[in-house]
Parts: sequence; C-alpha cells; structure tokens
Amino acid sequence: MATASAPSIGTPTAAASGGPVPGVPASPASPAAPTASGAPSVHRRALITWLAVYPAITLALAVLGPALAGLPLVLRTLVLTAVVVPVAAYLLIPGLLRLNAGLGRTLARRRTRG
Repeated sequence: MATASAPSIGTPTAAASGGPVPGVPASPASPAAPTASGAPSVHRRALITWLAVYPAITLALAVLGPALAGLPLVLRTLVLTAVVVPVAAYLLIPGLLRLNAGLGRTLARRRTRG
C-alpha cells in the first residue's frame, strides 16, 4: 500500500509556488476590494453587521434582561441570541445593506455630476 509522504524542506508546494491549494477556497486579492457582484467590502459588511447587532442586543437586554435575570448565564445567552440573531439576519442587516446600496448610488451620481 502506498503512503503519501510530506514534502521535504525546500520542496515547492502549491501554496509556495502561488498555485491553488486543494481543498482551500480561493480568496480575493484584498478583503477590502468589492466583489464582482458589487457587494460591499468585508470591512463595510463588518460595520453593517455591528450597526445591526449592537442596538439589537442592547434593546433585547433592556426588554428581556429583568425577566431573564434569574436564569443561568448560558440560558440567558441562549434566549438572547435566539431573539437577536434572526432579527439581525432577516430584518436589520438586509435593511442596512439596502441603505448602503442606495447611499453608494447617490454618491456615484454626485461624483458623475462633477
């Protein structure tokens, strides 16, 4: 039975030669670069996610905190995330992405006008 051996030191590998590495998805040239579909950069998506999650967590804690105070931390966290994650993922983040796209279109129009 043949066994695969590890490359010896100094032996070029796919990663070292700049080629693709099997099983590892290709990454964009820069995380800040917009994708071909025009999606916002990874940095802007992180900001949008934070803008959705922070107020949602704050509001959920203000509303649910007193009712959940007697529960262990793990259960309070479970309830809080069960409420916040769907609200952020299905309502807040898509809305903020639409606002971001509209803002991008508005800024692009202003730049083309001079």
